[in-house]
Amino acid sequence: MQKIEPIEYGYYYHIYNRGINGTDIFTTNDNYSWFMELYLKYIDLIADTYAWCLMKNHFHFLVRIKDEDETGFYVFENNSSRSVGRWKIVSMEDLPVSAGPGRVEKLKKPTPSRQFSHLFNAYTKWFNIRYNRTGSLFKKPFKRKLVESEDYLRRLVYYIHHNPVHHGFSDTIIKYPWTSYLAIVKPHETKLKQEEVIDWFEDLENFKFYHQQEHELELMKEVLIDL
Repeated sequence: MQKIEPIEYGYYYHIYNRGINGTDIFTTNDNYSWFMELYLKYIDLIADTYAWCLMKNHFHFLVRIKDEDETGFYVFENNSSRSVGRWKIVSMEDLPVSAGPGRVEKLKKPTPSRQFSHLFNAYTKWFNIRYNRTGSLFKKPFKRKLVESEDYLRRLVYYIHHNPVHHGFSDTIIKYPWTSYLAIVKPHETKLKQEEVIDWFEDLENFKFYHQQEHELELMKEVLIDL
């Protein structure tokens, strides 16, 4: 049985997976967009994102799981005198402390693995309704690999951004819209940790130059095999 690597606070991980039996998980632009909206909803709470790529039947993310005291909470709020309430995701800064109507009844600390599962389950439910299908959409369990060196980080950023070229969906990195590459070379307001990524390559020009070269990806061979 395959050993499942735990996801722990404070570490970098390569998170990746594919559709079950090679199923396409993204078929139109709004599929990609909705997945990224759900990603922000569930994952921004527990992780910082450094690079990503969505392909029609798989995806890659490079994340750092936040320290436990950096993550937000699930908050159960009592919204009426009849004790009808709901769970709501809030950041540490937005944690409500008021009493009376709307008061906080319960707090739950999210766990990283569960948040990723919530993301995949939420997207699967939406996708199944949208396309009148049933059953699982993603392979289980989702893949994760601990990143332990800065050299591997650089290679992984390149590998993620190069994925559309590797799989023949684009002849250059810059032409494919569903990666984080353009958000880094043309910075705009985003949750992506652009400045930190550029620092791994010293500056933006070196980042671009590195991506223009051909690199040996021997360290990535287990990803190539899995996907």
